[in-house]
Parts: sequence; C-alpha cells; structure tokens
Amino acid sequence: MKSTSATFRNLALGLLGVLWLTGASDAAEVRVMISGGLTAAYQALVPEFEKATGHKVLTAFGPSMGTTTNAIPVRLERGEPADVLIMVGYALTDLAGKGKVVAGSQVDLTRSPIGIAVKSGAPKPDISSAEAVKRALLAAKTIAYSDSASGVYVSTEMFDKLGIADVMKDKARKIPATPVGEIVAHGEAELGFQQISELKPVQGIDIVGPLPNELQKITIFSAGIATVSKEPDAGRALIKFLASPAARDTIIASGMEPIPAGGAN
Repeated sequence: MKSTSATFRNLALGLLGVLWLTGASDAAEVRVMISGGLTAAYQALVPEFEKATGHKVLTAFGPSMGTTTNAIPVRLERGEPADVLIMVGYALTDLAGKGKVVAGSQVDLTRSPIGIAVKSGAPKPDISSAEAVKRALLAAKTIAYSDSASGVYVSTEMFDKLGIADVMKDKARKIPATPVGEIVAHGEAELGFQQISELKPVQGIDIVGPLPNELQKITIFSAGIATVSKEPDAGRALIKFLASPAARDTIIASGMEPIPAGGAN
C-alpha cells in the first residue's frame, strides 16, 4: 500500500502538470456534464483541480443515455452549455458521430464493473457463479437495474444468457435517473444491479460484490470536449488531470480501474 506521503507526492505532481498545461491563462468556468459512474471520484478530485488552476468547475449530472430530462444527450439537444462530457464510452462515441464532440478529444478514463446490492442487513445471496446469480434472481421478488449502460446489459443480455428473460419481465424493472442503490435502500427492490462505483456512495445498502467473470460486463467511462465548448483549453486540462497518475488512488477507491493513456484496448 502506498504511504500517505507518496500519495500526496503523486497528487502534487499531477497538479503541477495541470498548472503547466494551463499556464498563465485567466481562470475559466468549465462546464461539465457527467454520468453517475465517475461521480464519487470526480467530486473528490475537482476541488484539487480548482485549487491548482483557479478554474471553477460547474457540473450537471445525468445518465449517459435515455430520454429523461437530465440525460446528457437530452441536455445537449436542448442547448445547455457544456465544455466537457464524461460518460459511458460508447455513448460518447455516438455523440461524436453526431457532431457533439470535438474530433480527437476523447480520452478513456476508467473501467467500471457491475455489482449487486441488497438493503443493509439483508441476507447476501451467493453470487460466486453464473448459476448462483441465476438462483438469486429467481428467488428475489423484486429486482432493479439502471437505465444506463449496466442496466441495458443486464436486461437485454444477461437475463437472456441465464435463460430467465421471460421470468424477469414480471419482477425486474428499469430505474430512470435515480441511483439503483436508493431504490434498494428504500426496500423497493431486493436486488439492485449497477456499476459498483455508483452503488458505493449510497447509504443504506450492502454491496454483495461484482458479477462473476462469466457474467461481468465492464463499462468504459470516457471524457471529451463538447463542440459547443467556450473553454476547450481549460476543459482539456481537466480531462488530463482526471486521467493523470494523481487521480489513480481516488479512482480505485471509488470502485473503478484507471485506464493508462492509450490503454483502453
């Protein structure tokens, strides 16, 4: 385990790198749209970025996809301002194809596994294998999954892979906009599926663990500069900081794996 001084040194070096990038430019307001997967790490790291650069980060939260009011594609369509987009990688690529992301600005930041949660104090089911997960799903009366990348996978691929898609129609439901962990914490679902990084910040739940390897689906979260950006240089500095070694420990603590530069493949 790294010592506190080593962690501090890495953070300081990362901040110096950001300062070098931004140079003597005036402080800017950087507008970010971000989906839930990176939120915990992002909220811990942004104050350090602001302190080092003098920039102010203004954040709008919402799902990477879908049609809810706060969904990032919906926000962009209605003309909300944005400099940096941080979201599920393939959804960002889709926006790039629609001319919403500056070409060549996309950076893969993290890999995020899907986990399973129960209400705090509830029995934790065996999820050590695909067959065990199947038994847990069949035994549960209510199941919740997100309306973003993890939920799309769970509802359209995983249930089919386990041969229980028809049974799940009656007791599994998609949760739009609200963190799945909150639904579980309130007792509205016995089992909840979402990226572990999105489950970790929720109070009132216990994370059973990640899906077993044979069922796991890793989501890549990426960042890019919006084509409507008024502060692209400051936006690039923020992305570079989030992708730097200084952010590594914070990202790991949030339940994700940092992706080294050029290391998504």
